[in-house]
Amino acid sequence: MAPTTTQAGRAKPNILVTGTPGTGKTTTSSLLAEATQLRHINVGDLVKEKGLHDGWDEELQCHILNEDLVCDELEDMMEEGGNIVDYHGCDFFPERWFDCVVVLQTDNSILYDRLSSRGYTGSKLTNNIECEIFQVLLEEAKASYREDIVMALQSDSLDDISRNLSTLTGWVNNWILDRSS
Repeated sequence: MAPTTTQAGRAKPNILVTGTPGTGKTTTSSLLAEATQLRHINVGDLVKEKGLHDGWDEELQCHILNEDLVCDELEDMMEEGGNIVDYHGCDFFPERWFDCVVVLQTDNSILYDRLSSRGYTGSKLTNNIECEIFQVLLEEAKASYREDIVMALQSDSLDDISRNLSTLTGWVNNWILDRSS
C-alpha cells in the first residue's frame, strides 16, 4: 500500500487511542508504547502539566480543554510521527495526524464498576455510561477520520488488553515494514 499524505515522510506511525473514560486507554497506550518504542502522550496529563485548559468544570470535576492549545502543543511531535495519543475525545485533532484510530469499548456493567471505583458519581457517571451505550466515541471517530483507519476493540478484561496489544503491535510493525521496503 502506498503511503497516504498523512503518512508521507514519517518513519513511524501516529495512533490515536480513544474511548469512554474507564475503557483502558492509558493502560493499552502505555503497554503499546513499551512494546513498540512509540511515544505515549496522555492528553489529560499534558493539559494539566502545561495548563492547556480554560479552567475547571465543577459539575464534571475536570479541566475544560482548550483544543487549540492542545493541538498547538502537539503539532511538531505529530509531524515527526511515532506517537500514541491517549484521549477520550477525537473530533478536534487534525485528520492528517493519525494513521490508525483505535476506539476501546467496554461492557456497560464492567464500565460502571470501573468508573464507580474511581469515584465517578452523579452526572459524570451517567454521562460516561450513556456515552458508551450510544457508542458516541465510535461514531465520532468514524465521522472524523477515514473509516478504514478506525478500529473498534473490546476492552473488558486482561485477556482483551493482551489481544489488543498483540493486534496493535502487529499493525505498527506492518506499517513500519511497508514503508521501509
